[in-house]
Amino acid sequence: MGIMHALWLFVCLVAPFTAAAANGGPTPVSFIASDNVTIFADYYGGRDAGRPLILLFHQAGSNRAEYAPIAPMLTTLGFDALAIDQRSGGSLWGRANETVQHLGRSEDYDAALHDLEAALVWAKSSGRSGPVIVWGSSYSAALVFLLAAKHPQDVKALLAFSPGEYLAGASSVRSAAAQLSIPIFVTSAKESGEVAQAKAILDAAPARQKVQFVPHIAGVHGSSTLRSDRNPKGAEENWAAVKAFLASLAL
Repeated sequence: MGIMHALWLFVCLVAPFTAAAANGGPTPVSFIASDNVTIFADYYGGRDAGRPLILLFHQAGSNRAEYAPIAPMLTTLGFDALAIDQRSGGSLWGRANETVQHLGRSEDYDAALHDLEAALVWAKSSGRSGPVIVWGSSYSAALVFLLAAKHPQDVKALLAFSPGEYLAGASSVRSAAAQLSIPIFVTSAKESGEVAQAKAILDAAPARQKVQFVPHIAGVHGSSTLRSDRNPKGAEENWAAVKAFLASLAL
């Protein structure tokens, strides 16, 4: 590797962390999935490559703005975060899904697994040394089980908000969960159908550390359950459960 190429690679990998540290807000980044689709994302964090990183994946019709009020809270808890625009999404939260916009169409849920894998590759190739945690919302709460099952050495823990069998194959998510021994947290809306789906998936996992949180006060579908604008009565209760799980991890 020549000196100029090495310098260019260093700048590409370090610049996002430097910029985020300088302005305290998210830094836009992009990377290429294995099938050459460009994935757009926001990085929340600083220059400490040893901090744990949480990869944040959104629900149907959505985009990385789903995590605009969530990711900053995670950084205060000691985590960096990367929120991506998946190729299956839309314009919720008043923001366009840049990946969908660039691709020219929204694709099906299963195809978005490429995007989750690309985020994991980004985490591994960007000079980070800290553990990686994956976090999914609705259909991506299903996909994170497949992601972790395919890459068991690269994922430290998993959080799934309203997981279900939303993918091809009647039990593909449960089958993936059955391969996982990492710590798992699942939650859902305070609705019997969602609670039952989350339980069935969690029960399939042989993990010794696994938590199903069922809201007592209020819960809504997906990661939105942590947003006070979507769940004003129950967001605090749900956050307490998430914080307790994250604090319990041996990182």
